[in-house]
Amino acid sequence: MSTRRGSDFAGLSVAIVTPMLDNGEIDVERLRSQIEFQIESGTNCIVPVGTTGESPTLSHPEHEKVIAETIQVVAGRAKVMAGTGSNSTDEAISLTKWAANEGADAALHVAPYYNKPTQEGFFQHYRAIAEAVEIPLCVYNIPGRTGKNIEPETIARMADACKNITTVKEATGSLDQASQILSLTDLTVLSGDDSLTLPLLSVGGEGVVSVVGNIVPQDMIELVSAFQNGDIARAQEMHHKLFPLCRDLLSLATNPIPLKAAMAWLGRDSGAMRLPMTPLNDDQMVSLVDTLRAYGLKQLSAEMEIA
Repeated sequence: MSTRRGSDFAGLSVAIVTPMLDNGEIDVERLRSQIEFQIESGTNCIVPVGTTGESPTLSHPEHEKVIAETIQVVAGRAKVMAGTGSNSTDEAISLTKWAANEGADAALHVAPYYNKPTQEGFFQHYRAIAEAVEIPLCVYNIPGRTGKNIEPETIARMADACKNITTVKEATGSLDQASQILSLTDLTVLSGDDSLTLPLLSVGGEGVVSVVGNIVPQDMIELVSAFQNGDIARAQEMHHKLFPLCRDLLSLATNPIPLKAAMAWLGRDSGAMRLPMTPLNDDQMVSLVDTLRAYGLKQLSAEMEIA
């Protein structure tokens, strides 16, 4: 059993979409249905209002609505790691305090974006949040979106100074960086890229915060479990099975555009998004549907028929 901080968040966490009606309002009924689907599938942790949940276009009241609804529906049957990050430290503290009071098990904090802090700025930002709340915090490092990398040495400083910083969502695409974090700290490292889950597990990571888990959570659970049980051949088999789907969901267009298109084709979401997110074009949709069919997934929505 892992002795790392945050090991209770090992396994599959799913960054769930925020379902929307065609008029742009949050579809609460479909949100509840998707949470139940995750719990029935055995998902360890639900992550509302992350990148996949279109957090940049949700208002503060909507953030709170989605988080509160998730906590209420989950009702202790899985963990809830609420996305409460911001490029404003005060805003991140306020949202995290609110989520903690609602009963969130942890909070996911994306690196401050656009304002491009120094390494000292990153450290002070996360320390201020950690000192303001008691729930566990997950550092979400995704320089491809935020414009700046949190260096492993800075994460090590955070871990030393803040005992409730327990996990890292590692989305730099660098196994070297993940290895450094694992060497320097006792934090639990979770993959932020579905396609790198198995490689990250091989260097000491313990799970994934997944996009593809919105569609096939049991397959990602099987991959992680197979590796943890020493069945490397089965883990590799699942990795190669999942890879084309993981690739298309992140490469055809910006997440969550392909995911929402896939879920609409599967009859599990309206596919509606808020600007500046726009739908796949026809060629992209044909490519995505080819991948979904090759995976063995079946269309349930007649409205999305692709020849």
